[in-house]
Amino acid sequence: MPRDALFEWEGREYDHEPKSADWYWALGIVAVAGTVAAILFGSFLLAVLIAIAAASLALHAAKQPPLHRFRLVEQGILIGDELHPFERMVSFSILEDTEGKLPSVISIKNESWLSPHLVIPLEGVDVDFVHGHFLQHVDEGEHHHTFTDLVAAWLGF
Repeated sequence: MPRDALFEWEGREYDHEPKSADWYWALGIVAVAGTVAAILFGSFLLAVLIAIAAASLALHAAKQPPLHRFRLVEQGILIGDELHPFERMVSFSILEDTEGKLPSVISIKNESWLSPHLVIPLEGVDVDFVHGHFLQHVDEGEHHHTFTDLVAAWLGF
């Protein structure tokens, strides 16, 4: 496993925004309404699925995201101890917030079916160095935030 890091930093998947009691009440009301509607239509499996989804969303909203360690190495990028080699990367793009409120992120599309799209925060990082190093190994492409990213941001994740 590569050990010599060219550049390393730490970051979280997303900024944790504590949810108000109203947010949890709204989630509960929508979940109960969906569950009752599913039961009335005879779809018991959907009712169970809605209840489990609401519970897992509430648990996810309550926890602080873990702090990840990122290391840029000659072979690729290490996230924790997991290497994502340049050879398996299809393209990358640096996404910057035009309003300057959010930190820049690097979006990486992989050949891996387990994690085909990585979004790594670049807060407090020399973005030009990271961009230059990736440009030497991977094609730069135009990436946009996915629908899932937009929904997660709308929900406060």
